[in-house]
Amino acid sequence: MELAKRNSSRGFRDLALFETGAVFLPGDVLGTSSIPPLGARPDDEVLDALYAGIPDQPQTIAALFTGHEAAPSAGVVPRAWDWADAVDVVRLMAQVAGVDVVVRQGSHQAFHPGRTAEISLRSGEVLGYAGELHPKLIAAQDLPARTVALEVDADLLLDAAADVIVARPLSTYPPATQDVALVVDAGVVAGDVLETLREGAGELLEDVSLFDVYTGQGIGEGRKSLAFALRFRAPDRTLTADEASAARDAAVALAGERFGAVQR
Repeated sequence: MELAKRNSSRGFRDLALFETGAVFLPGDVLGTSSIPPLGARPDDEVLDALYAGIPDQPQTIAALFTGHEAAPSAGVVPRAWDWADAVDVVRLMAQVAGVDVVVRQGSHQAFHPGRTAEISLRSGEVLGYAGELHPKLIAAQDLPARTVALEVDADLLLDAAADVIVARPLSTYPPATQDVALVVDAGVVAGDVLETLREGAGELLEDVSLFDVYTGQGIGEGRKSLAFALRFRAPDRTLTADEASAARDAAVALAGERFGAVQR
């Protein structure tokens, strides 16, 4: 953050900075009061107490983005960095490490309410946060408005990574695509619905992504419509429309069971 402030104060407004290093997370006990006199070796009990008082020091990857992703030039309209860019960087890191992550709406004191993503491992452990920084923090640190950032536990990410990352084989068979729009309560997390669709669709599902969120006329008060694109593919044959539809219907049924989702 200090590096961003320094660059910004010197006129560099379009920044994409990253840093890796240890952070210190103090626990309930720090050190010990049983320190022997100088010249005397501490006994094992004192040494154990000292080691127990050393704070956790996980390696962390952090990044901060301000301004625009490119400089203005002829025929190029620069796009401002936004919270989704920070999330995509975390996704890319996880992809390179061969780790599946879950992205859902999050809450963190350093980030803007409503523009914060919590990134977790499939096991449920929180890997980190990404999104737009809180306006009060931006003002206190004299950073440009709408600054976005991320912080990821690198130790946790690398521990979850496979020793050998195996590339997925490319199928020679065409995919079968199905779109589905589900109406759910406004408080339902889209990421949870996506993961439920993934679970319910079964082995034929190759990919699922959220491409639209709609609220307003025709949906109902306190409700929203989530539109997902599902891509199915078999490794040994061309799927029929009936097979793809059956997998989609199974996914929708599970979403209906868990969240009361109704197909629009």
